[in-house]
Amino acid sequence: MPTILIAFSKINIHAPYHASVEAARQMPEGGRILIIGSVNGDRMPVAGMAAYAASKSALQGMARGLARDFGPRGITINVVQPGPIDTDANPANGPMRDMLHSLMAIKRHGQPEEVAGMVAWLAGPEASFVTGAMHTIDGAFGA
Repeated sequence: MPTILIAFSKINIHAPYHASVEAARQMPEGGRILIIGSVNGDRMPVAGMAAYAASKSALQGMARGLARDFGPRGITINVVQPGPIDTDANPANGPMRDMLHSLMAIKRHGQPEEVAGMVAWLAGPEASFVTGAMHTIDGAFGA
């Protein structure tokens, strides 16, 4: 197995799985588990990123399966899938800007605060019936 695939699997599959199972074991009924995935779990517009995309896609099946496991205790688990967000790793004025924006309906990088708003809602009481779902916030990058 390629080293890069093993590395992405450890970081993006094994770690969230074990953290989610342990968190659910210790949390009270009605708790919330949120996993930060990526729109690249659904769409990969560039070459050379198959291992990363595969690891992010795996989060989708994992969350759906764990939703069944945790649901009887009212614990929800959801995946937030950001698209291009203005961060140090992917700055809005970076070299990928024009290519990324050409694939988006909203021609800008999202802001971390926009992702935080979705996370806050999913962590709150209004989202108690939302589980096993993917929540994409990407300016229609994946549309």
